[in-house]
Amino acid sequence: PSPSVELLHRSSARMLALASFGLAGSPQRPAVPHGVARARLPVAAVAEETVAEDTWAGAETWSKAFAEPEAIFEINRIKEILPHRYPFLLVDKVIEFEAGKRCVGVKKVTSNEEFFNGHFPQRPIMPGVLQVEAMAQVGGLVALQEPITDGKGDFFFAGVNNVKWRRPVVPGDTLVMEMELTAFKAKFGLVKMKGVAYVDGQKVVEGDFQFAMVK
Repeated sequence: PSPSVELLHRSSARMLALASFGLAGSPQRPAVPHGVARARLPVAAVAEETVAEDTWAGAETWSKAFAEPEAIFEINRIKEILPHRYPFLLVDKVIEFEAGKRCVGVKKVTSNEEFFNGHFPQRPIMPGVLQVEAMAQVGGLVALQEPITDGKGDFFFAGVNNVKWRRPVVPGDTLVMEMELTAFKAKFGLVKMKGVAYVDGQKVVEGDFQFAMVK
């Protein structure tokens, strides 16, 4: 049966149960004097009440559903590795890390981000170049630690290729980014990586990166 028919059956069953309860001799409401109208809930209101009782999850359930993995690098540790600071530090925590190889970082995108003041006031969208910058910072967490480097010096963009954006990133999104080292030329201080980022399991951006290590 359709949801509306099923809902009607539930409401009818509830009313029959209440009627049976009264016929069994349980206390009932006082009789309404002749000529006095009794207020009744509209059928739609009863239906909405039933739906609310059947589908309402509540804050605790949602909080458990949103539970995130424990951070491997929390924000203070990230600040020890990366030189970036507000408003340009775009990684909140690291949830997976393989030294010298790859890293998964998280950026919580909120309506308070500085860049939303101008991009765009009526339709806030995280700039694509800042998504790429956030991914580069995740890559920096690999490149600026052993066994790649000793963390001294600076880490600059040398090239970005094959970048594709799949959908907008907006306030309320959680950007989950993965960067993987594909090549490292220690003699020239060059690092190559491939990266991809997701929101709710949907790919939003991907590309190939090249960085230069300068001391």
